[in-house]
Amino acid sequence: MNLRRQFMQSLAAATATAAVGIPALANVQVKPRNIKLGFDNFSIRAFGWKAPQLLEYAAKVKVDTVLFSDLDVYESHDEKYLKDIRKKADDLGIEIQAGTGSICPSAKSFSPRFGSAEEHLLLTIRVAKTLGSKVARCYQGTADDRKLPGGLPARWKDTIKVCKAVRSQAMDAGVKIAIENHAGDMQAWQLANLIEDCGREYVGATLDSGNATWTLEDPVRNLEILGPYAATTGIRDSMIWETPEGANAGWTAMGEGQVDWQKYFDRYAQLCPGVAVQLEIISGAVRPFAYQKEDFWQFYGDIRAKEFQNFMAMAKRGKAIEGFKPPAGQDRKLAEQEFQKAELERSLKYCREVLGLGLKS
Repeated sequence: MNLRRQFMQSLAAATATAAVGIPALANVQVKPRNIKLGFDNFSIRAFGWKAPQLLEYAAKVKVDTVLFSDLDVYESHDEKYLKDIRKKADDLGIEIQAGTGSICPSAKSFSPRFGSAEEHLLLTIRVAKTLGSKVARCYQGTADDRKLPGGLPARWKDTIKVCKAVRSQAMDAGVKIAIENHAGDMQAWQLANLIEDCGREYVGATLDSGNATWTLEDPVRNLEILGPYAATTGIRDSMIWETPEGANAGWTAMGEGQVDWQKYFDRYAQLCPGVAVQLEIISGAVRPFAYQKEDFWQFYGDIRAKEFQNFMAMAKRGKAIEGFKPPAGQDRKLAEQEFQKAELERSLKYCREVLGLGLKS
């Protein structure tokens, strides 16, 4: 059976009707929204800043929240140190959300640095509680797990087992385990099912608009499915464009890709009340998806037609963009720092001045 041909033919008629243009910035009516605005520290990872420096920067750029999405951002996990970090955040008027990486022991990206998967997740929950965070952001794995024995279903089984093992501790701490749709591992419907299997009372989603494109989804469609489960977010813009082998997905600063953010946040306000917008800007990353090749579908047979239809519609109206390259002769680390900082700050400006996000002036 030719999987690629069968799947592509089933979508041809639907995607032929594609579309609208990329929303323009001109003449946008600013509509204030009562939604907290912050950023994920991964947005400015090139600086290697620890929690105190990140909090000072967060205060400087006047955000409401900051997501510390890894455990290495702290110089210690001791109670006293974490309480000092919390006090500093309180004094600066910054809300902290805590997080970590993979909690799936069979995922390719899982690290035993913090013990078993259960021990790792329990540490993250403790850190979150001490910092006053209501969420513990984490993820299952990456697209590479699709190629492991058992594929994604085996990873789901392990992730659910880990979450259930720490249910009582998470409930007692008042911390929701917020699993991200991460790096091509799950489409929105799959993560929603995983959350339901665990239990919505203590497991939710880290809704990542950019990662949606890495599972061949339209971010708006992703929001419709994952929005009701969202406990926190990772928000950035995307550009999709066709190539001879399929399409490329590139991430951009806010307002410089294809997502209709006015439409997105109108719906977001309905689906995600009280959930902070954490910008995770990873501009310059471009990933190819060779879905015109038969062997691609060997590992993406779970992709649903509706999601892929919307992704293809984006690809048809997108335009090619360049990945990040440091200027000739410039130190790469310095170039990355300048680039990441500029992309984040431009995105914060867009979110405030065009989308009306954030509680601070």
